Amino acid sequence: MLVDQRSGARKIVRSKAVVVMDGMPPMQGRTLDINGSGLSLTFDHKLAAGDVGMVSFELFVEGKAQVLSCRSRVNYCIFSGDHFKIGFQFMNPDMATMATINKFLR
Repeated sequence: MLVDQRSGARKIVRSKAVVVMDGMPPMQGRTLDINGSGLSLTFDHKLAAGDVGMVSFELFVEGKAQVLSCRSRVNYCIFSGDHFKIGFQFMNPDMATMATINKFLR
């Protein structure tokens, strides 16, 4: 049985993402949803739970596109159709990043 480990309300967000896992080249993904503690996205590559890297993604806040980057840890990786659905947990995001995410979530 799969247990949903996400906490807090999620908001759908569809944008490009760039994932740079430690020791790997940058790879493209697409965001699915976000909350104050993490983000899920679709990805062509499998990642292992516990992998750490930098996730950059775009949010539209107050009519402006803002690119955010945050060090993140893989919580889960599920094969879904023709891609992987990966859940990332933010690791110590800075105040500006959290402020932007919280504005988006309102």
